[in-house]
Amino acid sequence: MHLFERARGWVRSPLMEFDDLVGRMEGLLESTVGGAAPLNGPTAWALLADVTEAEDVFKIEVELPGVKPEDVDVEVNGQELLVTGEIKEKEREGIVRSNTRRTGHFEHRVLLTGEVEAENVEATMSDGVLSITAHRAEAAKPRHIEVKASNDGDGNG
Repeated sequence: MHLFERARGWVRSPLMEFDDLVGRMEGLLESTVGGAAPLNGPTAWALLADVTEAEDVFKIEVELPGVKPEDVDVEVNGQELLVTGEIKEKEREGIVRSNTRRTGHFEHRVLLTGEVEAENVEATMSDGVLSITAHRAEAAKPRHIEVKASNDGDGNG
């Protein structure tokens, strides 16, 4: 048990309780039929992202602090947008006392409500935020159809 000292005595660290919970969850997953990859192992992890939709464009903003543009890949296929990459572990000197930053492979999939023009997707990185603009494909854009009155006089066609 990891403890912190407070004025009134010793208490358990909330962060250590979380680590303990993760360890117990890993044990539970490993004991199930077929097992599972460890929660803190080399599996992909989710990114924080916002997706907005306008009449003719989708905008996706993904938080990637400290990631270089060359370490990110963006693919679009029909209605699906995929952002993948890797945050590499930095070499450090000395003893690491705390390490809560995520490293390793990341992946974010977005299923859009319409197809996009793959050749008209733009991605830029600024201040740790990947901004993607994807324009709707012409066939996928909603189109207003005007209803006209017929000229035959009977109103039936």
